[in-house]
Amino acid sequence: MQETLLCLRVGHLLPYTMSDSNTTVFTNPSSFILLGIPGLEAAHIWISIPFCAMYTIAVLGNFTILLIVRIEQSLHAPMYYFLCMLAVTDLVLSTTILPKMLSIFWFNYREIEFSACLTQLYFIHGFTVMESGIFVALALDRYVAICDPLRHSTILTNAVVGKIGLAVLLRGGLLVLPYPFLARRWPYCRTNVIGHTYCENIAVVKLACADIRSSSYYGLLVTFLVYGPDLSFITFSYTQILRAIFSLPTKDARLKTFGTCGSHLCVILSFYIPSLFSFLTHRFGHNVPLQFHIITANMYLLVPPMLNPIIYGVRTKQIQDRLLYLLTHKGT
Repeated sequence: MQETLLCLRVGHLLPYTMSDSNTTVFTNPSSFILLGIPGLEAAHIWISIPFCAMYTIAVLGNFTILLIVRIEQSLHAPMYYFLCMLAVTDLVLSTTILPKMLSIFWFNYREIEFSACLTQLYFIHGFTVMESGIFVALALDRYVAICDPLRHSTILTNAVVGKIGLAVLLRGGLLVLPYPFLARRWPYCRTNVIGHTYCENIAVVKLACADIRSSSYYGLLVTFLVYGPDLSFITFSYTQILRAIFSLPTKDARLKTFGTCGSHLCVILSFYIPSLFSFLTHRFGHNVPLQFHIITANMYLLVPPMLNPIIYGVRTKQIQDRLLYLLTHKGT
């Protein structure tokens, strides 16, 4: 007797068709169900409070950076162009996950359409790669500004900044483009329930009842191609910057420059450490508690967008001065 395989989704049967060769061909689910943080459903409301606060700060801070750089002609320089790129990337990243997450936490609305899930997946991973590239660009800007200040304006011209921005955009957009196409081709005949707050690539393709090694290997390849060179260059840049800092003549100058670079490194680490932890946990961390993994996976998409405008923007004297001017001269 031939077995008939049924694909179940929550409360419904997934559609399937029978081919002429009596093999079952399953269609994609119409939607997925996001569980949020399994095991912590009772605390979803409380967990949403810090997440919502981080998102609010991120939106206000990044829009402030964009506004100030736009209206202040003296800030039309390479570092501030990179800050604007970072602000846009942060806004997209945090907005891609937070509204849906809050609909799960506040209204228990867990369903997400299949196409919307793949779109979210693409934006999350694509803009994560772009964010990494912008951190490299900022490290390059700081390296040239501190280690070779006399040539800064000739090395980082507007044309070079534009090319760097285009390269960052194309790298993120093209490297991640296969993710949703690979995810779409798999048959999903086990379940459509995702134990996560958003559609992460491996969390989605793990639901497929097929050999997903091509998705897994390609994800590994992208990670090594992005994080390997990016972290190597950032490490090299800040090592050279620290050497230049310790050669400064006065203690005050050393402390001031070291404090700025130290805060930059803290923001960079707050992005790379949780993202690498999330990536490795999906593949190898089977003993890591699911709740801890999901919360960590949300941290690298919410904490850097909140900290970047504060560390890179408000603590920068030119932006700080312009912001104070706008606030004190509001009525004139």
